[in-house]
Amino acid sequence: MAIETQKSANENFMIKEPPLEKLRNIGIIAHIDAGKTTTTERILFYTGRLYKIGNVDEGTATMDWMEQEQERGITIMAAATTCDWKDCKINVIDTPGHVDFTAEVERSLKVLDGAVVVFCGVGGVQPQSETVWRQADNYRVPRIAFINKMDRTGADFLKVFHDIKEKLGASAFPLQLPIGHEDGFRGVIDLIKMKAYIFGEEKAQDNFREEAVPEDMLQEAKKFRHDLIEKLAEHDELLMDKYVHNQEVSIEEIKVALRKAVIKDLFVPVLCGASFKNKGVQMLLDAICDCLPSPLDVLPIKGVNPHSDEEISMKTDDNEPFCGLCFKIVTDPYVGRLTYVRIYSGTIKPSSYVYNANKDLKERLAKIVRMHANKQEIVEVAGAGDIVGVVGLKNTKTGDTLCNEDYPIVLEKIHFPEPVVSMAIEPATKIDQDKLGMALNKLQEEDPTFKVHYNAETGQTIISGMGELHLEIIIDRLLREFKVTAKTGAPQVAYKEMPSEEVRSVGKFIQQTGGHGQYGHVVIIIKPGEQDSGIEFKNKIIGGAIPKEYISAVEDGVDMAMKTGVLAGYPVIDTSVTLIDGSYHEVDSSELAFKMAASIALGDGLRKAKCKLMEPIMNLEVIFPENYTGDAIGDLNSRRCRIREITQKGKIKIVRGDVPLSEMFGYATSIRSLTQGRASYTMEPSHYSEVPGNIAEKIIGA
Repeated sequence: MAIETQKSANENFMIKEPPLEKLRNIGIIAHIDAGKTTTTERILFYTGRLYKIGNVDEGTATMDWMEQEQERGITIMAAATTCDWKDCKINVIDTPGHVDFTAEVERSLKVLDGAVVVFCGVGGVQPQSETVWRQADNYRVPRIAFINKMDRTGADFLKVFHDIKEKLGASAFPLQLPIGHEDGFRGVIDLIKMKAYIFGEEKAQDNFREEAVPEDMLQEAKKFRHDLIEKLAEHDELLMDKYVHNQEVSIEEIKVALRKAVIKDLFVPVLCGASFKNKGVQMLLDAICDCLPSPLDVLPIKGVNPHSDEEISMKTDDNEPFCGLCFKIVTDPYVGRLTYVRIYSGTIKPSSYVYNANKDLKERLAKIVRMHANKQEIVEVAGAGDIVGVVGLKNTKTGDTLCNEDYPIVLEKIHFPEPVVSMAIEPATKIDQDKLGMALNKLQEEDPTFKVHYNAETGQTIISGMGELHLEIIIDRLLREFKVTAKTGAPQVAYKEMPSEEVRSVGKFIQQTGGHGQYGHVVIIIKPGEQDSGIEFKNKIIGGAIPKEYISAVEDGVDMAMKTGVLAGYPVIDTSVTLIDGSYHEVDSSELAFKMAASIALGDGLRKAKCKLMEPIMNLEVIFPENYTGDAIGDLNSRRCRIREITQKGKIKIVRGDVPLSEMFGYATSIRSLTQGRASYTMEPSHYSEVPGNIAEKIIGA
């Protein structure tokens, strides 16, 4: 990645520092190809950040600055920028839509205060739309829905709006109605002001005019406005009082009630437009400023004191002690490691020291920059609520908390999904050997869903990621950015193991060597956990059978043993381990002894617990012309796909189902040949499921 110092016509663009209540930290999130990057480009143009509009299809989009993004026309890495609209400053993060890069969405939502969820006016709620919506739900991020591509054939505003309500369970309601549809889409009706905005095709700047609501839509607009006030009245006493007594409600009162409801995540405003044709973007910017929260509107960030485990919270205030979260790291050939930090409280300056509470060490900030895609603007101070890049942190990793050493705090870490695809990699030449190891380490630092490990049995280096495209991009980056040529094997599925029965297991580690010996003895109960529960460790020791200082060693031993299962050496998932008994020796017991005893107990227990092999199941959506239905469904059935539903939109079939990842390698080529290149598909990890016996035998025996 090459970070450039900001030049060109943009070099004099300075961001004004407004009061904190006028700051918005937002993300643009959506399914692939819904128009996130195009919408972001238009936001930058209308806020004066760009003088020329970039185009995703032509590879000229500012936010898609990586060569791989420009070639493929997709976003791979979340890009941050800052702009001004009216009296607000907006920090924007444009995120990828492809499921292989879902970690970029996860970490962005962790540090954002609000989000714009873009939906395709034709496709509506698509699989990745549901994923990013769930991620926003997990972090309780207030959001605005923007129905894009209203000028496309087949676009249907009301259908997509009902999809958002039904499929996502959102408390959503339109703030606008489209005027015209498909080719005839020419404007929107603002239901709060009861005004029509008509767009002109010929120019980008000043491209709309305000008019009265068209007569043929007046009754429909009045009904929607009445329903909007009724819906908002559920969350606002003043509005409810006026609504019940049939009194006139002012525009300002509606806006106040709307903002309160959105900030509390009780209401989702729905807007519409066509970003590519520059329609509706200015109204979206108004809604971002009017509805989405400032850093002062969200609850103070909570964490724990690493020394006492006491819960503490930090107020969003420049005068509070400094606290920030590192949410992203990128490697730059010129400045080295660039760390993205969301500042929750206090301020930081260049050449000052910060304390990494996770690593218990101090690091020096060399410089602070405000990002604009891959360009940077140096700043002298950054305060509460801001998102900046910092240079100089050598040991800080994604998810680490930075703070004032006198006021230590550890914030909740960001949780990332586990990789589902692996492949072997080796350097093409001896010269590449050392370079490959260094490059893989840097890429692993940048991307928490990319894992590298060494298989001692085969002598191979194995890389793992979220999908074939993810690993393909990694290999491409190795060659282009790090100048490393590598050879790879075929992609392999990341299988897992889990017990199927509850068992009691005993582990003893006793060594006598004449002098100081080793003694550890544990008794554990192993049982299957809930789906996606991970590894649960519970301590049920009573009466000090094992001293407290050795409990963490037992947990470490369990974690260590879970990494290698007993069937075929795959990691163990969704398992509950309860420590119920044990014994110790006053002289010979040690942390190492209890760690080894726990590892022995777990290994023996898993062998008795009739472990089963688990495979990743993908949530699949395939879209194709109806005359290819037989061939497409026959191919899916041969891949062990469990079809959940088949729907039709015009002459297009949409098939949704669950399919094992192992059956989907090469599917892109297969479905294109079956449908003469007219089909498209998306898939994302759903859950792990047991591998059928006959297939499991082949995998274990391989």
